[in-house]
Amino acid sequence: MPLSEYEQRVLEQMERQLTSDDPRLANTLTQRGHRPFGRYVIAGVGASVGLLLLVLGAANSLPWLGVIGFVVMFAAVAFAFAAPHRSSGHRSGPRGVVQSDGQVKPAAPATRQKSSFMSRLEERWERRRGESGR
Repeated sequence: MPLSEYEQRVLEQMERQLTSDDPRLANTLTQRGHRPFGRYVIAGVGASVGLLLLVLGAANSLPWLGVIGFVVMFAAVAFAFAAPHRSSGHRSGPRGVVQSDGQVKPAAPATRQKSSFMSRLEERWERRRGESGR
């Protein structure tokens, strides 16, 4: 059953409110990222080879072969669940920020140099303190 006009307006208003309250969460929810299927195939083959090496090492009393098999299995699983690296030229996700009036404001260019971990934490802390009005 389709939504009525009133329900659609309320839903759009809630969407705008979410975007203005927490743009980072809104951007995360609107991104449609998924891992490529080939990544899981490679990880499955790697895990199978690692398990085979582990079993062969245990059967032939070769602990070094078992350790190599375990490391291969661990690396395969880590590869499957790690976030894929994106090329620097391609940027997925929204190209701007939706303002409360529904207009899309272009996102600021990412020209900022990489800062240290602590300075990024300090910046986030200061932004949060400023947003809360303290």
